[in-house]
Amino acid sequence: MSAPAHPTGPLPALSAHETGPLPVTLADVEDARVLLAGAVLHTPTLRAPRLSALTGADVWVKYENFQVTASFKERGALVKLTRLSPEERARGVVAMSAGNHAQAVAYHGARLGIATTIVMPETTPQVKVAATAAFGAKVVLYGETVADAQTEAERIAAAEQRVFVHPYDDPDVIAGQGSIALEMMEDGPDFDAVVVPIGGGGLMSGMALAFAGRAPQTEIIGVETQLYPAMWSALTGEERPCGGPTLAEGIAVRNVGRLTSTIIRRLVPSIVLVEEATLERAVNAFLMHQKTLAEGAGAAGLAALLTEPERFRGKTVGLVLCGGNIDPRMVAGILLRELERESRIVSFRLTILDRPGMLGVISTLLGKLGANILEVHHRRTFLDVPAKGTRLDLTVETRDQAHAEQIRQALEAEGLPVQRLGAGGADW
Repeated sequence: MSAPAHPTGPLPALSAHETGPLPVTLADVEDARVLLAGAVLHTPTLRAPRLSALTGADVWVKYENFQVTASFKERGALVKLTRLSPEERARGVVAMSAGNHAQAVAYHGARLGIATTIVMPETTPQVKVAATAAFGAKVVLYGETVADAQTEAERIAAAEQRVFVHPYDDPDVIAGQGSIALEMMEDGPDFDAVVVPIGGGGLMSGMALAFAGRAPQTEIIGVETQLYPAMWSALTGEERPCGGPTLAEGIAVRNVGRLTSTIIRRLVPSIVLVEEATLERAVNAFLMHQKTLAEGAGAAGLAALLTEPERFRGKTVGLVLCGGNIDPRMVAGILLRELERESRIVSFRLTILDRPGMLGVISTLLGKLGANILEVHHRRTFLDVPAKGTRLDLTVETRDQAHAEQIRQALEAEGLPVQRLGAGGADW
């Protein structure tokens, strides 16, 4: 049986053996918070009026991208490292990560005088690799996925007698991440819902424990990318493939945690799956509306609101902007792609007579219409172009969709049929 496009219904009921004590408790989260005081930033939880207007919900954002390493991962990593024995600290630690956990372990390891080795997939964005090395860690690039990196990290841990610091399936890590929820409850309103990205599930597990213990009326909703629905599959029993290039590499996990899946199965009623285009739109929205940088995983909560606006309309919703480590080239690409989706940058093709002055006629017309020409390409060698003709590809900057339509109509009124390019088959 195939899964729906955006599965968000209630997860299956718990079996009898799944109703015992949880492996981590609210008390563990509260104890972890004490260890974090003064060592990680108590980040702000602020209302986001422009995101509220965009989504129809009363949106509040927890800005974990303000941490030194630009990610929430510092919380769990620091709790784990702080609780190591002197003998364990002397042996050093090893971790695997697509980037944010790596930086957190490296940064706080250096602060505490603990040697760190970090195994990262070869596909990790260079910005994250460089940042991890800059914090003093030994970086090992291995494999295509986090699962590959974990295999190598466990091998190194055994060979070098280092402590393996798991990025999510560890009680100390889960408890540390849960401190985010405690701060949100203290700094924000009474939330109707809080939407939390899920990779391996450490962030969601800790936050779900805190909200269940202190504000059980708040609905806790998970979000995964459709390319990596690992937790959704684990909880529903309906296997969906995991794989492919995703903007949200921070939650691109094939194997969920044993501890985290136990907690999430108990406390999280539903998970939204979001598409890549919606993740791009969410990253763009954070940058344009909130003037803050979100990586793909960090924007996943907002992507869930954009995916199912009716579900959240009129509700007070908390989002965790859990990370801001994104490759600058990726940001540039997303901004341009969003401009094209909004028809503020439009590429189109004209087939014209190849004679002097034609380009001047077209550019003059576009100038009168207020279009800014960004690129021009003549293509004379295509066999489907008349011998006395040429094909002209133009990219222009417009004000909006209506302006783009005005340009199309004006060109066609001059006997120049227009073919839209690069819009995925979309009309003008």
